[in-house]
Amino acid sequence: MASILSQYFDPRALCLRISARTAEEVIAQLADKLEEIGVVKPSYRAAAISREAAIPTGLPLAPDFAVAVPHTDREHVLRPGFALGTLTEAVPFRSMENPDEELPVRVVFALAITDKNEQIDMLQAVAELLQDPPTIRRIADAKSASEIFAAFAVEATASKG
Repeated sequence: MASILSQYFDPRALCLRISARTAEEVIAQLADKLEEIGVVKPSYRAAAISREAAIPTGLPLAPDFAVAVPHTDREHVLRPGFALGTLTEAVPFRSMENPDEELPVRVVFALAITDKNEQIDMLQAVAELLQDPPTIRRIADAKSASEIFAAFAVEATASKG
């Protein structure tokens, strides 16, 4: 897994093949997982959904493929980490670049950040990962945790070379 992300990834925060219709449903499931494993406070869920409504995080990677990176303020976070969710079907998230546009999101990184420097580092690590569309597609299509870890291993190897 990419450098900084591996420091903050807890395999219990992996949510494969989420079935949801809205961005709010996806964020709620990931927030609940982060709360369950002690990464965030109960307030994280509502705060992340509210922030996504005000400041969308959808990022287009291809015409038919996008990711989202919801997060919220550090007061809702107990310790740094993130949840990774893949979706059975694309779910519309509003675009970070053009909030009036909806994007077909297939992969979601729900970030829990406690420090501004951490936020920059984690967002840069996610951005680096997003620069590798084949890896992101492998993550989106994964049917098991081992397939996710294999995709991250390929990305980590590629970034070393």
